[in-house]
Amino acid sequence: MIAANETFDGTWPFAAHFHEVPAAGDAAAFRMHYVDEGPRDGETIVCLHGEPTWGYLYRNLIPRLAERRRVIVPDHMGFGKSETPQDRVYTLKTHVENLASLIDALDLHDITLVIQDWGGPIGTQYTVRHPERVKRLFFANTVTGYGIAGRDDVPQITDSGWFQWIGGGLENGRTEAVLRNLGSTVLSVMKIIGFENSAAVDDTWIRAYSAPFPTPEACIGGHEFPLDAYTGRFVEYTLEGAAGLEALKAKPAMLAEGMCDKAIPPETAIADFEGVWPDRPVVRLPNAGHFCQEDVPETLVALIEQFIQSNA
Repeated sequence: MIAANETFDGTWPFAAHFHEVPAAGDAAAFRMHYVDEGPRDGETIVCLHGEPTWGYLYRNLIPRLAERRRVIVPDHMGFGKSETPQDRVYTLKTHVENLASLIDALDLHDITLVIQDWGGPIGTQYTVRHPERVKRLFFANTVTGYGIAGRDDVPQITDSGWFQWIGGGLENGRTEAVLRNLGSTVLSVMKIIGFENSAAVDDTWIRAYSAPFPTPEACIGGHEFPLDAYTGRFVEYTLEGAAGLEALKAKPAMLAEGMCDKAIPPETAIADFEGVWPDRPVVRLPNAGHFCQEDVPETLVALIEQFIQSNA
């Protein structure tokens, strides 16, 4: 967990806020960090990160988006400035429940979800269970989990270079060794996933993305996220959420897809999105990878603003 007042040389100037996620079963309560910027009387944008990043991924988007709207950027359990409890299970279900606890505590409504990587399944599963809270969904290099179910004419997510790397190192321990040492391997892992903007990398950048992972125990979130997908542990929970699929389909949605993604094949992400929203906009970003917030932040801000204004 990163210190609450850490700014990483001014590149993360946002005040730290914390929500205590209540105890559950044998698991104790833990502190979940979030950024809360912009006017409280404006519409609310909630930005969700994925693997192996934290809210820092949105640092170049927050100031612009917060000029007119309230912007909430949580760190998932085990990432960023949130605590990393060792007595909780790191599954899609748990992350959705943590998000729901935060949104309830802040009493957020008419939310625009901006969601990338694991933020996509988390945001989708939150929406199918709480459609009354969500107004719009803006996807970026992620999937809903519903749009290509049963199809064999597009690659499966586990066919990507990233998941082939995950699977290829399970037996010999390489996958765990690398993911349990993200404090020193985070850049390499992001490059395997599809990080393109090497010009952004300096000592501060490395320190910011490495800081949540000082020990193998601190890497539990980064280790468990890809296993949740590769082993199919998330499937049952996703199927349970299908009861809310019609409410999801009724929401305005948009996909911005970095076409150099190595974690989720772009044709898979696009097919998944169009399988749920066949007539909603898809913008292909030819020079962006999986972490499009790092690669083309100004383009993303413009697309998000246009999306919100077009679906007022």
